[in-house]
Amino acid sequence: MYRSLLVLATGVFAIGTDSFVIAGILPQMAASLHVGTAAAGQLITAYALAYAVLSPVMGALTGNWPRKRLLVTGLAVFVLGNLATVTLPVFGLVLAGRIVAGAGGAMVTPAANAAGAALAPPEKRGRAIALVMTGLSAATALGSPLGTALAGLTGTWRATILFIAAVGLLSMLGVASLLPSIAAPVPLGLRERLTPVADARVMLTLGTTLLVYTGLFSVYSYIGIGFDRVTHGDGTTLALLLLVWGLAATAGTLGSGRLTDRLGNRRVLNTAVAVAAIDFALLPWSSRYLATSVLALVVWGLCGWGALTPQTHRLLSVFPHLAPVLTGLASATVYVGVSLAAAVGALGMAAVGPYGLGPFAAVLIALGLVCAELAHSAIRRREAPDRAAAPAVAAARRAE
Repeated sequence: MYRSLLVLATGVFAIGTDSFVIAGILPQMAASLHVGTAAAGQLITAYALAYAVLSPVMGALTGNWPRKRLLVTGLAVFVLGNLATVTLPVFGLVLAGRIVAGAGGAMVTPAANAAGAALAPPEKRGRAIALVMTGLSAATALGSPLGTALAGLTGTWRATILFIAAVGLLSMLGVASLLPSIAAPVPLGLRERLTPVADARVMLTLGTTLLVYTGLFSVYSYIGIGFDRVTHGDGTTLALLLLVWGLAATAGTLGSGRLTDRLGNRRVLNTAVAVAAIDFALLPWSSRYLATSVLALVVWGLCGWGALTPQTHRLLSVFPHLAPVLTGLASATVYVGVSLAAAVGALGMAAVGPYGLGPFAAVLIALGLVCAELAHSAIRRREAPDRAAAPAVAAARRAE
């Protein structure tokens, strides 16, 4: 079981790295493809938007496929998309390669989570899913800075994308040879997958994720520019900063689970989002010096990624029986935020410049906090009739 879970985690690692590493190599890509930095930022948008839009679509279209075939196919599409990104000569075609890679990722990540859960006995299911999703945390902690450093050492961003394609190929071969056969789950149509979005509690919770992660990643998309006063254009220094951010993100992801169980999702979520907003508002000053930049990135990683677990906990408390669908929607919403972030960040840079992007994004993060409170209120209103009816239901059961 653990060999199979490791193979699945490797695939999730490649997909996550492909999303996050572009920010670190964006200036190189812009120069190589003869476009401006803001235009090159749309390479992040193309990948993330393809993932977000196609995730429920691919889930509906491939719902009756055996999980092994789906994973191998998705990883093959992902690898081909990255090879196209490396080999195609003009910006428009490279953009198309990013869309293909995002489509492959949309097939793999939800299926990897489901396969991990199916491989484990019930008492180990949570640990199995956590192990698969460790690939995403590792992508932020290791994949993104490693890819950025590789581009700096070789002098070309194409080395980074080839590295990601190689990891994806390794995972595909591992799935083909090590993953046991897993039957397809009961298929759900696209309409059934999107039905929970009509519920105000789900919509407001997903809206919180969208606002917060659009704000967070509008700065991340142009982090090479926003922190150039301490990196001075050196890719190795930027990679070390990204490593600090990624390690803090991993710690935030792991630590927020225990805190959510102890304190509840509202307190953990609100604290994380509020502190992140303050951290971003101070970026014009904290990004001037190396020590304060490191501190800002640690707070960013801890709070930004620490918000995911309480958000997922809140979603699952609304419709526990739709856990796979809701986790897929939550993941897709993060990628919608990432896809919007590059465009929002470009607008912010045009309006306030690269060093004013932090306060610009802090406004979105603060709006996410407002949306989180509206979601909490909607959940409480829906729970009130159930609490009022509980004594009568208990009395009726005793009478029976």
